Amino acid sequence: MTTTTTYIAFLRSINVGGRTVRMERLRGIFAELGLGNVRSYIQTGNVFFTADEDAADAAARAALTRRIEEHLAEALGYAVPTMLRTVDEVEALLAAEPFGGIEATPDVRLLVNFLTEPLPADFPVPYTSPDGDYQVVAADPGTAYVVIHLRDGRWNATRKLFGPSYRGLATARFLHTTVKILAAARKG
Repeated sequence: MTTTTTYIAFLRSINVGGRTVRMERLRGIFAELGLGNVRSYIQTGNVFFTADEDAADAAARAALTRRIEEHLAEALGYAVPTMLRTVDEVEALLAAEPFGGIEATPDVRLLVNFLTEPLPADFPVPYTSPDGDYQVVAADPGTAYVVIHLRDGRWNATRKLFGPSYRGLATARFLHTTVKILAAARKG
């Protein structure tokens, strides 16, 4: 049985580092793949679409992810790691309240990091960096929840948030942005 699933594609490398992609173009790239009801939210690479794939079928989701990544690379000329989540999955991760009452402040940022693979088994969660600049407060196989402590208004954390043995990739969204992305995806 075929089911239609609404996905959110969290894209890495969109509109950062001098690589600019207009959202109209990005939506067009997804539509070229035959995906339905393609929409986007803000300029950071958040695309919603429907596909006739069973979200519970890991092989089908992996194939869809590869198809999207290959088409993005062909169309844009560079790799765009793609983390697919269903609307229900994002709703569940937010409902779990992974930050456990930690509040965002002018010096504290709450980041939802969507992962291409789970954190290494040897990575302790919760984890606080030696200098206290960040904490990984929770994680599940596809997501890590990070609290950033700004110093003099700057984030001093290194790029290797999850230790040297982590071989996957991540793309981060602020918690409040993730809430807005979910709300926008539901409107479809």
